[in-house]
Amino acid sequence: METSTLDRKNTLKNDWQKLVSDNPKLRIRDAAEKLGVSEAELLATNIGNGVIRLKPEWTSLLFEFKKLGKVMSLCRSNGCVLEHKGNFQKINIEGSPTHQVGTVIGPIEQRIFFSAWKFGFAVESESPRGVMRSFQFFDKEGAAILKIYLQEDSNLEAFQNLVNHYLADDQSGDLEIEKFPVAEYAKSIDMDAFTKDWESMKDTHDFFGMLRKYKVHRLDAIKWIDDKWAYEVDKFAPSKILEVASRTQMPIMIFAGNKGNIQIHQGKVRTIRQMGSWLNVLDPQFNMHLNEDLIAHTFVVHKNTEDGLVSSLELFDHDGEMIAQFFGLRKPGLPQLAAWKDLIDSL
Repeated sequence: METSTLDRKNTLKNDWQKLVSDNPKLRIRDAAEKLGVSEAELLATNIGNGVIRLKPEWTSLLFEFKKLGKVMSLCRSNGCVLEHKGNFQKINIEGSPTHQVGTVIGPIEQRIFFSAWKFGFAVESESPRGVMRSFQFFDKEGAAILKIYLQEDSNLEAFQNLVNHYLADDQSGDLEIEKFPVAEYAKSIDMDAFTKDWESMKDTHDFFGMLRKYKVHRLDAIKWIDDKWAYEVDKFAPSKILEVASRTQMPIMIFAGNKGNIQIHQGKVRTIRQMGSWLNVLDPQFNMHLNEDLIAHTFVVHKNTEDGLVSSLELFDHDGEMIAQFFGLRKPGLPQLAAWKDLIDSL
């Protein structure tokens, strides 16, 4: 490692330590933002001190997660964190070598986009509850994609075996950070044709193909379509959704994630707590933390399917990026719950 790189790493590490000494509860993501670097770069300053760099063999490693037993999986967007405790059970990978997509089904449910993955680490760190062990993965900009934390009853031997097997030859903290290309979207589209395609959808997944066809940003599509299909509601609508879902024990779905992974909650929610600007679900096996300060747009969105109308609540941040989506729980071949449609219409 060149002297200048080493000096920069040491300076960054010292600056981080000073920040933490002034604010012991400061999270690494927030520290990285304050220091003007990515979270991956900051974490890499501790390589050799509880942090180990992993080989970029992501799909193989995903299948190995089954061996860990019960873990906590954490995935976040800019404004929403989902944490699920459970096992990695059914895992499937499809697509071309350059665009592989993983599907995880079970207590932990995910849609993984491996083309965005670039850095991975095994991390051991001290906490008030003892040593925390985790696998942490980041995209090419150094933003966190997914973190897998061991629990008390996880398989520690399996964790160590995976660390040994996937140990990278390069244990330097020098990360090649690069930006994702900026996508170009249409400034205007043929709204008659677009509306016709929207009305003709057979499946909610048809929506992504429609956006690609017209080269339109998701938020623009929702803003431009007729109010029959999408309209803006109060930014605090998620609070009402969760309050009613908790009180009536209506099963719901929550989607949140980033360029490399979408994590999904399916089921009931029980304990809802507001803590400042954070709206939280604090259940034994599932936590959600939603930062309402980052919500710029909240839309009710309806899509046609072969099973009837499917309605969602979709949240966007000030950059137009998706924060989270809420749906009523439903299975393919079945219509959405009438109670969910009533709740959505009440917004």
